Amino acid sequence: MMANKEIKTNAMRLLEQAGISYKTAKYDVDESDLSGVHAAQVLGVESEVVFKTLVARGDKQGISVFCIPVDQELDLKKCACVTGDKKIEMLHVKDLLANTGYIRGGCSPIGMKKSYPTYIDETAQLFDEIYISAGQRGHQIIIAPDVLASFVHARFVDLIKI
Repeated sequence: MMANKEIKTNAMRLLEQAGISYKTAKYDVDESDLSGVHAAQVLGVESEVVFKTLVARGDKQGISVFCIPVDQELDLKKCACVTGDKKIEMLHVKDLLANTGYIRGGCSPIGMKKSYPTYIDETAQLFDEIYISAGQRGHQIIIAPDVLASFVHARFVDLIKI
């Protein structure tokens, strides 16, 4: 009989290869509710420490990645400002896998197919650790925000709608 092996996602492997310590959290996925707020509830943590990864395409800079608290909405005007685009819109779900290697509900800022400019909402800096997708639905990486930002070359900026 084989032992039940802990799943290792590509994002986890990349962190380990870089010698970066992190923790993980796992939850049962509800296909009818893939929201991050639901994930936070199931994990038993406040939604402001769980960050969703959103991907958008600008008219000048192309694809950019944004990480914001799961209970917040991305402000596309602020995004355009930080990326240098005049117009920016969310990447269509059907284009997510081809561009990032990830699917909706399992998109991580770590280990995308290409290295895209990445921005993390500045509220992440209020916490010692934040939760981000490990690159697979139901799996989260718990990591210090500054460590994540350094690893994915992200900037902390104001990204959420007020």
